[in-house]
Amino acid sequence: MADLKKGSRITGAQRDKLATDLKKKYEKGSSIRSLAESIDRSYGFVHRVLSESGVTLRGRGGATRTKKK
Repeated sequence: MADLKKGSRITGAQRDKLATDLKKKYEKGSSIRSLAESIDRSYGFVHRVLSESGVTLRGRGGATRTKKK
């Protein structure tokens, strides 16, 4: 993944490349939290980049609810 300095703005082609990389990893099952840690950015930043790139975000983890019959 691109060499990103903490706190620096990521725009243009660099942001597009980052979005593509994050999207691929997220769609393969990585969590937003783990992606954020891997690039030393906040959860919110990664969430925003994924949303901007058109990714369908998964629901929250934890127990899944099933209807009782």
